[in-house]
Amino acid sequence: MSTVAATSRAWPVIVDLVALTKPRVTALVLATAAVGMGLAPGPVDLTKALVMLGATVLLVGSANALNCWLERDTDAFMKRTCDRPLPAGRLDPFIAVVFAVALAAVALPVLSFAINPVTGLLGAGAIVSYVAIYTPLKYRGPVALLVGAVPGALPPLMGWTSVTGSLGWGGLALFAIVFAWQMPHVIGLSTYRRNDYAAAGIRVLPLVAGVPTARRHAIAWAVAMLPIGAAPYLLGLAGVYYLVVSLALGGSYVAAAMGQLGEGDDGADRWGRRVFLVSLLYIPIAFTALMLNVAG
Repeated sequence: MSTVAATSRAWPVIVDLVALTKPRVTALVLATAAVGMGLAPGPVDLTKALVMLGATVLLVGSANALNCWLERDTDAFMKRTCDRPLPAGRLDPFIAVVFAVALAAVALPVLSFAINPVTGLLGAGAIVSYVAIYTPLKYRGPVALLVGAVPGALPPLMGWTSVTGSLGWGGLALFAIVFAWQMPHVIGLSTYRRNDYAAAGIRVLPLVAGVPTARRHAIAWAVAMLPIGAAPYLLGLAGVYYLVVSLALGGSYVAAAMGQLGEGDDGADRWGRRVFLVSLLYIPIAFTALMLNVAG
């Protein structure tokens, strides 16, 4: 009976710890890392691949948990984050930070020694840039968007280096796709959620420069996605099927970004939500097409 009681008390804590890792974000990151491994030249050892993906899950979970710990006070001011375990008061911050550090303490040595030093170095760069640079920079200005896109784009490159042991044009192309994709994605989100960001003191582009300027940035990045998205085809990593899918997705992204803002806050909200929703389709469909159409 005591074991059952202990389990019942521990379960909510476990659920909250998992929530700190942002499972949906982690799942997307894991998928991009797997695609990087699949596209890399050379044989993929199944055991090594599983170890790499497992360590990547721990690393991403650590970065997300540390981000939640650092932003536990400001998260309380945002509707979409106020119910997270820390701002809601369900979890002790000390437990959260110990959990986050423990995940990184396992993940980084595994990536460095069980996989290879290049992958470990990229992993370390991802967590440091996300936690120590991007997170505090969000409160200073929109340049944080560019900084934050780097750790978000590193996992597919890490997947590539886990097989090759070195950087390559294919891995860098995958990095560029995810990096550029994040720009309209975040601009759209921060446009229709700009009141939340204002309440938390986060200086996103629509708040600092205005929604029309943010829209122009989104259009520029969406247009850039057309050649960037085609890079795997141009490098011979995928065939015409992927190219067609990539251009169709890129065209949809451009169309959404170029859509009219409309008048007032409601028009800006509709534009931002539209861009954000279209962006959610890009990476899953493009990377699935890549894996289905590798080299032909």
